[in-house]
Amino acid sequence: MADRATNEYLNSERAQNDPNDLFAALGKQVLGLSVQDGDDIPEDDRVKVVDQIESLCMNCEENGTTRLLLTKIPFFREVILMSFYCEHCHFKNNEIQPAGEIQEQGAKYTFKLDQMDDLERQVVKSDTAILRIEELDIEVPPGRGRLTNVEGILSEVHQDLEGSQKKRKKDDSELYEKIDGVVQPLIKMLNGAKFPFTISLDDPAGNSWIEPSAEEESTKGKYLIKHYPRSSAQNEALGLGEAATPTDEEGGGMEDVDIIEGQTYDLPIACPGCTKAAHMLLQMVNIPHFKQVIISTTQCNKCDYHTNDVKTGGEIPEKGKRIWLDVKDKADLSRDILKSETCLLKIPECAVDVQPGTMGGRFTTVEGLLTQIRDDLRGSIFETDDNDAPSDSMPEAGKKAWNKFFGHLNKAIKAEIEYTILMEDPLGNSYCQLLDEPGKDPQVRTEEYERTVEEDEDLGLADMKTHRNEDGEYVKEPTKTATAES
Repeated sequence: MADRATNEYLNSERAQNDPNDLFAALGKQVLGLSVQDGDDIPEDDRVKVVDQIESLCMNCEENGTTRLLLTKIPFFREVILMSFYCEHCHFKNNEIQPAGEIQEQGAKYTFKLDQMDDLERQVVKSDTAILRIEELDIEVPPGRGRLTNVEGILSEVHQDLEGSQKKRKKDDSELYEKIDGVVQPLIKMLNGAKFPFTISLDDPAGNSWIEPSAEEESTKGKYLIKHYPRSSAQNEALGLGEAATPTDEEGGGMEDVDIIEGQTYDLPIACPGCTKAAHMLLQMVNIPHFKQVIISTTQCNKCDYHTNDVKTGGEIPEKGKRIWLDVKDKADLSRDILKSETCLLKIPECAVDVQPGTMGGRFTTVEGLLTQIRDDLRGSIFETDDNDAPSDSMPEAGKKAWNKFFGHLNKAIKAEIEYTILMEDPLGNSYCQLLDEPGKDPQVRTEEYERTVEEDEDLGLADMKTHRNEDGEYVKEPTKTATAES
């Protein structure tokens, strides 16, 4: 398995200068092997570390050598590491490619760096991903895949910009000054003198990644993951073909259909994963003391894509809402809970911090919600076998931290500890079931709060103009105060 030592080696001077040494050492680090020529191991049990093929050098058009290594990155998935070297012109190149298929959804990672250790976070940038340094408005477009760390990415950007600065200073002083205005802040970022700053990695293929941390990253917005359905244009760019359109026999949608509570509707759609024809089932549900919501499930029989979501309707409330639920025993695990896609969910006792947009909308029980949070994380952190153990190549401190995290979460799922769930929703579209009349359940507390300017901007409310005033001009729609549930 690839680990941080592997990543450091990939970026070292030794690896860049000797591709044979790169894969020899990498193979042993990745697979944990120490196989000598005289080791008494059956030939069939030996793991083939590196494949070597002859390939054309694009620099001198002579034949060079490409070495391929299939490995798995902890917290992520299998990838293929490639190293090319031409002995004729000494051109060399390292690249990474996903070993699996295009994922069902795209993924966007946002990471705020505020300390030197954050520069060491591993980064997988596939050939379809766009990386941005937000404060500098710098965008690294799709290109060859890279396995590096944040420092490595910033260093590459710095080298690309700095490379021709001497020539620019002589030929175009104005352009030189503009680029220098970016280069100097980059140097400060690399030296740790310009914290905090934010990078984002957006990959419609879902095959890119920024390393997570087992420790609680309590700073709001420090590490965010958002999965999203691809657009038709993105699917086409990935070679998935044009989206399927419903036939006349299937129907064209829900136009002119009155949705009746409790009735299930079958809506033909294009699968977000493979663009083939799929089906979405919809049902309107009335939640007592709350509002009507629409629950949907999408299933594709061709690529096995499936997802569940819940949408709330109605007017936009004037204020956001916070809900606290004190979980004290197993009876609380059966409470219905609705976490909208705009909701921030925290469980301080378990170091759980689910940012808005990470899981989408969910209508389930407390036990079901925590189980899903655990399973989603465990699927990324643990191996795919049944032993529920972290990767052998993971640092010992990381193993202890993740085991502690999942140990607390498992106790919470079984109600073996008491804890508090906080849901903070700027649109007030989240809900927790009451076990008594509104206002009489001591374990559920709610409060309304004023949305921040940043929240209004993120939700698109700051620029929403749908109300026509007396002069016939469109202005911001006035919001109304939501009715309190408890």
